Amino acid sequence: MKQVKITVLRKMFYGDLAEAFLTDGTKAGACPLLQEGEEYVFHGQAVMPEGFCPWAWIDIYRAVSALSAGASFTPWNNKDNMQIYCCTDGIRPVIFKIEALHEEAH
Repeated sequence: MKQVKITVLRKMFYGDLAEAFLTDGTKAGACPLLQEGEEYVFHGQAVMPEGFCPWAWIDIYRAVSALSAGASFTPWNNKDNMQIYCCTDGIRPVIFKIEALHEEAH
């Protein structure tokens, strides 16, 4: 299995939706759990990387697991062994780059 690096590319926040639907409105702000530029490594066995957001993990695990097992997302992406995914928080989504790194040593 390949290790997979997860990079936080971007955090977004839709203030108009926050005001309409969140108890705290715009005070809620963007995702407080992850920061742009942070990197995490998945080592296998469905274990979430330490410090990663559990809700985002549920959203992206399918792609992480697929890349770890050798899946390819070409021709949709211009780079093999890579996929762009996001968490499903519609008001403050986080965008991730997910990349297969290398085969683990046995």
